[in-house]
Amino acid sequence: MTTVDPAPTTLEPAPPPPMRLRELVFGAARAAAVRAAVRLGVADALGDTPRTVEELAAAVETEPGTLRRLLRALVGQGVFEERPDGTFAHTEMSRLLREDDPHSLRYIALWCTEPWTWDVWPKLDEAVRSGRGVFQDVYGKEFFPYLNEDAPESAYVFNRAMTTSSRQSAQDVADLLDLTGVSSVADIGGGQGHVLASLLERHPDLHGTLLDLPGVVENADPRLRDGGSLASRVRIVPGDCREAIPVEADVYVIKNILEWDDDSTRRALANVRKAARPGARVVVIENLVDDTPSMRFTTAMDLLLLLNVGGAKHTRQSMVDRLTEAGLVIGEIRPVNAYLHAFECAVPA
Repeated sequence: MTTVDPAPTTLEPAPPPPMRLRELVFGAARAAAVRAAVRLGVADALGDTPRTVEELAAAVETEPGTLRRLLRALVGQGVFEERPDGTFAHTEMSRLLREDDPHSLRYIALWCTEPWTWDVWPKLDEAVRSGRGVFQDVYGKEFFPYLNEDAPESAYVFNRAMTTSSRQSAQDVADLLDLTGVSSVADIGGGQGHVLASLLERHPDLHGTLLDLPGVVENADPRLRDGGSLASRVRIVPGDCREAIPVEADVYVIKNILEWDDDSTRRALANVRKAARPGARVVVIENLVDDTPSMRFTTAMDLLLLLNVGGAKHTRQSMVDRLTEAGLVIGEIRPVNAYLHAFECAVPA
């Protein structure tokens, strides 16, 4: 028999400061609830027709009572909806947790709540005090070696999350960039090359180069690899942009990689400057922690970067300072979408 609560859980608008602070310090519970829903597959089990908690529990193999408690916590955040008859239905946010949603944030949600995050967040005060990351203190290894050598499941989630983020922003970048008269573009630190593939599909006469670490480019977008639809117009170069950039192009795209420590950022920009001929364009695309509608997200990511690699997201001014220091001439700065800004630069003659 289905038990119907007297009233469905509803969202409470604008809580007073004491309640808001209580909610903030329980933020880990919210993140854990989203993670649990993803790992249990609740969003995937719920289709277009509302279902009872008993039906959902049977589908995801959980206890109905505890699943109801999890769903109630998520409904309070706008993830899922509880109907007056006690059934649960999707909301715009809960659909984003489905594996098959075209705008799915499933792997972003998992990545931001991976097991290692729970170990480093409590040490944020230490990182703020020292100005450096704490990951190596906790795990005895730097972040990426640990991920690749000791946490394969987390490394898989990271790669899927980065792929999700890149795919979803690639079209926005292609819409933004005017490549009229451009014959070659280089995607530096471009991951699997989703941005480059979108640019090449948009501009049939364009040729491109993808540069990233060997283990990254070997899994490049199938469109760019041998036999792919864009392979004849692409060169894939394994390499580390902090060491050298053996690529000459009309336009260099550098997206979401200038958030390491300052020395690495300076080296990467210096290498672009050395590789580019006078007059070449350099388009730097980054999340900002100011002047953006997504500040709650980007400021949180900024702190996570501090913890895991000692890195930082940029303000508009800090990005301008780095680009100017590298000898680039900054032109227009404009939003790509709610999460990203593009800095249009040129190599001086």
